[in-house]
Amino acid sequence: MSQAANTGIQERPAPTAAASPGSLSSRSLPRWAPAAFAGAAIVLGVGIGAAAGWQSRIQWGLLSAVLFIVISYVTTSVVENQRQAKDRLATSVVWVCFLLAVVPLASLIWTTVSRGAKVLDVYFLTHSMAGVLGTAPGGGVYHALIGTLEQVGLATLISAPIGLLTAVYLVEYGKGALAKAVTFFVDVMTGIPSIVAGLFILSIMLIAQLQPSGLMGSLALTILMIPVVVRSTEEMLKLVPNELREASLALGVPKWRTILKVVLPTAIGGITTGVMLAIARIAGETAPIILLVFGSQLINSNPFQGAQSSLPFYIWEQYKIGSEASYDRAWAAALVLIAFVMILNLVARGIARWKAPKTGR
Repeated sequence: MSQAANTGIQERPAPTAAASPGSLSSRSLPRWAPAAFAGAAIVLGVGIGAAAGWQSRIQWGLLSAVLFIVISYVTTSVVENQRQAKDRLATSVVWVCFLLAVVPLASLIWTTVSRGAKVLDVYFLTHSMAGVLGTAPGGGVYHALIGTLEQVGLATLISAPIGLLTAVYLVEYGKGALAKAVTFFVDVMTGIPSIVAGLFILSIMLIAQLQPSGLMGSLALTILMIPVVVRSTEEMLKLVPNELREASLALGVPKWRTILKVVLPTAIGGITTGVMLAIARIAGETAPIILLVFGSQLINSNPFQGAQSSLPFYIWEQYKIGSEASYDRAWAAALVLIAFVMILNLVARGIARWKAPKTGR
């Protein structure tokens, strides 16, 4: 008798070499198949678009995207199975959506860099437009850069403490109708257009007979910045474990001191990141600055008196002139503004990584 008969275990027949069509071991496409599908879709899209007389490359691209999805699904259905085809369909749709989002952004960055680099140099960053005709070459962005730094800095000094304290109230103390009302108005402020904030400050200026200045623009930017700071800080405070609060309170530490010494230091990385992102959000606002700051060709380092310029206002002003030199200055200023926002985002990421909770030993 065999060993299987002695142990009472029945032997199973060996699996056949050919797998069933619906099994997981059926035929599969090679790894380079998506790239081949994309190449075939592009060739077909360009060919069909050219044959149909389409002049727009956007139409060619959209047709190629649709063909890529169709080719991927049909080929996978024929070669593999319906399960893999559905998976390939979802993956293709995700890739197409990703490209649809990245291509316009890449095009914008390429256009800004290629056109702004013509006049962007040390002279452009260290000189103003004083004594320079708008239609003539020359001049710089120094006065606008100073205005942006001062206006955004004042808005941050005003809005960051208010937003932080509001978020602490909502998370640590807020209960009842008052907390609900504050949350409602923060949500409403998050969606208001920038021109509304500018008109609100303008009405106060007209009532109090105040003159345009960088401070007036900072107040409008503050209205736009506060809800962003409140929302980001609120979410960061909610991520702090309640066990830390309870441990501090169990030791007899007052609640205000627990918030100051335990809760805020734990969430400081996320709070700082939220403030940096809020600064990046208001740095490119133009409408309130046009209404409240009025712009200036001269260097005005006093934000509390007199008209001032800013990078968004400078871009709008130079583009409105309509000459080749003014267009170059506008694109260069746009490149400076993009670099400013990018630096803020990199700083926010660095602070978030620096203050992130340490893992491991």
